Amino acid sequence: MRRNVELVFEHLRPLAPLAWSPTDNFHITTKFIGAWEEARLDELKAALAEVKKVGPVTVKVGGFGWYPNPHHPRVLFAGVRAPEALYELERGLEDCIVKLGVVSERREYVPHMTLARVKGTVELAGLRQAIAQLPSADFGESKAAKFLLYKSEGGVYQVIGEFVL
Repeated sequence: MRRNVELVFEHLRPLAPLAWSPTDNFHITTKFIGAWEEARLDELKAALAEVKKVGPVTVKVGGFGWYPNPHHPRVLFAGVRAPEALYELERGLEDCIVKLGVVSERREYVPHMTLARVKGTVELAGLRQAIAQLPSADFGESKAAKFLLYKSEGGVYQVIGEFVL
């Protein structure tokens, strides 16, 4: 799947000056926690380890979309088709972090993979046309046997916890 996205990136990157995600950073966010006190990191990890196990999850990645909408885009993303197990994991993580004091997410969970961020006003007509002309927007599938806790600083992701699904 990653190689398929890399090939499409080679074609699309020159068409718009977006902040393209490094392929090493690709992930499907289940929960965004935000700022977290270093002193409470062990508490967070212990709570995440207790989230109900859903077993390995296979997702299919494909298609393109824009957040918050195509008329005023801030993010270009690839869609994710996932089994109920991913949504069950998301609900378990939500319950877990709310108990630790994180504000509950109000928006419906929509799994996706961020491909690029739109910074400022950017001409996207050429990029949109190239996306529409792709022979396929199917990137393939990926199987996850664990979920990860990331620390993000300046767009650099560092794994600080791993939990078996």
